[in-house]
Amino acid sequence: MQETRQNKIARLLQKELSLIFQEQTRSLHGVMISVTRVKISPDLSICTAYLSIFPSERAEELIQNITKNEKQIRYELGTRIRYQVRIIPELRFFIDDSLDYIERIDQLLGK
Repeated sequence: MQETRQNKIARLLQKELSLIFQEQTRSLHGVMISVTRVKISPDLSICTAYLSIFPSERAEELIQNITKNEKQIRYELGTRIRYQVRIIPELRFFIDDSLDYIERIDQLLGK
């Protein structure tokens, strides 16, 4: 039962975070941030979001900027989902480099 609730909340957070990043990156031409996976703790207080950033050369710079503005993103998320959850979870962001890993393997197999 608890796992079903966690999955619903994780899907909601993934959707809303992706919309927030889509709005914020409109001013940055040539940058795309997508939320690939969201994990939520069993008590629904900590949200771990994995971000895929294109171009990957700017990933480290952008993830530092996102981490710096974590409170503002949490506030924006709170205004969007305040009627659906009791506690707005604490946010943690990590780079999802699985696409870069797949690309590297393809390059090695191509040789």
